[in-house]
Amino acid sequence: MESEENLLNVFLLLLMGSTLTVVGPSVPEDGWQVYSSAQDSEGRCVCTVVAPQQTVCSRDARTKQLRQLLEKVQNMSQSINVLDQRTQRDLQFLEKMEVQLKGLENKFKQVENGHESNIARQYKSIKAKMEELRPLILVLEAYKEDALLVRQFKEEVANVTELLGSLQEKLGSLDYQELHSRVMDLEDRLRACMQRLACGKLTGISEPITIKTSGSRFGSWMTDPLAPAGDSRVWYMDGYHNNRFVREYQSMKDFITADNFTSHRLPHPWSGTGQVVYNGSIYFNKFQSHTIIKFDFSTSLISRSRQLDFAGYNNMYHYAWGGHSDIDLMVDEGGLWAVYATNQNAGNIVLSQLNPNTLQIIHSWTTNHPKRSAGEAFMICGTLYVTNGYSGGTKVYYAYSTNSSTYEYIDIPLTNKYSHLSMLDYNPRDRALYAWNNGHQVLYNVTLYHIIQ
Repeated sequence: MESEENLLNVFLLLLMGSTLTVVGPSVPEDGWQVYSSAQDSEGRCVCTVVAPQQTVCSRDARTKQLRQLLEKVQNMSQSINVLDQRTQRDLQFLEKMEVQLKGLENKFKQVENGHESNIARQYKSIKAKMEELRPLILVLEAYKEDALLVRQFKEEVANVTELLGSLQEKLGSLDYQELHSRVMDLEDRLRACMQRLACGKLTGISEPITIKTSGSRFGSWMTDPLAPAGDSRVWYMDGYHNNRFVREYQSMKDFITADNFTSHRLPHPWSGTGQVVYNGSIYFNKFQSHTIIKFDFSTSLISRSRQLDFAGYNNMYHYAWGGHSDIDLMVDEGGLWAVYATNQNAGNIVLSQLNPNTLQIIHSWTTNHPKRSAGEAFMICGTLYVTNGYSGGTKVYYAYSTNSSTYEYIDIPLTNKYSHLSMLDYNPRDRALYAWNNGHQVLYNVTLYHIIQ
C-alpha cells in the first residue's frame, strides 16, 4: 500500500493534478474517427478533431494535406496542455497574492487615516512591506494577460478544428493554403509564448514527497530531462565514492514498487553525488581527480572525458557535508553545468557552462560564496541556488544569476524531512527537485515566477 501511495504522489506531482476526459461522438460515422478530443475538469485547452480515416480517399492529395494539418493541430493541442499545466499553479499563487496585497493595502490606508499611537508605531513596517509587494502587481497583470492569450489559442484551435470537420460534407471546397497559413501562424505564436514562459525565478519549494527508502546515507538518483517521449527510466547510484554500478529502472513505478533493475558498470568509480544523466549519457566526476567523464549507456563506452582545469578535488573544496562533493554536475533549461571551487577564486564557487558533447567550458562565472559553506546547490533557468546547510533547518538563501552576473540573498524554506541532504538536483522536464535525504529518495515541487517581458 505504501508503494502504491508513493506512486500516486509522484504522478500527482509530475502531472500537476491534470485530469483529462474524453468528449465527442461516442460512435463516429462510418469512415470517420476522432483524432484528438480532450478537456480537463475545468474546461481548459480543448481540441477536438474529426476527420476521415487514413484508409478513406488515401490517394487524394488533399486528404494527405488534411492529415498533415491534423497532426499539427493535435501537436498544438498537446503543447497548449503543457503550457496550461506550467502556468495554472503559479497563476493561482499570484491570485492569492493579489488578495493579500489588497488586504494589506486596506490596512495601510487605515494606518494613514488613524491617529492611535499603537497603530502609528506599525506604520513604517507596514509601509516597507507594502513597497516590497507592490512590484508583484505588475507581474500579476502580465500573468492575467498571458492567461487570456492561452484562451485565445484555445479558440483559434477550435476554429481550425471546425474548418477541418466541415470537410465531411464539402471536402473539395476548402482553401487548403489559407487553412495551412492559419495553422502555421498559430503554431508560431504558441511557440513564442511557450519560450517566454519557459523560465522563471524560484519563489517556493513544496513539502517533500518520499518516493522510496533505500540505500545508504549518501547517493543520487535521477531521470533524464532529454529522454524521448515514453522513456521514464530512473537511474540510481548508491554511495559517494569507490562504486562503479549504476542501476537502471524501466519506470518510476518499477523504481517504487519493484526491485527489478539493470546494472551498468562504469569504467571508473565516481566521486561525490553530483552525477547527472542527460540525453542518454551519464556525466560524472572520476574518483580522486578533476576529470569529467561522459559515459554513453547505449554503447557502454566513454564517449568523452576532459579535465576541469584548476578545480579542487579529493575533498579539497567539498560541500559542507563532505563526501568528495568537490565537483557537482547539474542541468537546467540551458544545458549542462559544473559547480566547483578553485584556489584562484579563494575556494569560492565557480560556475561553468559545459558543452555536453565536448565537455569544453563555454563560459564561467566566479562567485563570492565559499564552496565549503554551501549545503547543496542546483540550477534553474541559469540561476544557481545554494542552501545554507544540509542538516536540520534548511533553506535556499543564496542565488547567483548568470544572466546578470549578480547575486542576492533570499529566504526560501526547504523542508529537510530526514535531516541529511547529500544530493539536490533540478529536473527541467519534471519541474521538480530530486533529493537524496539520509537514505530516502525524495521529490520537491517548485514554484517559479515567470516574468513576462
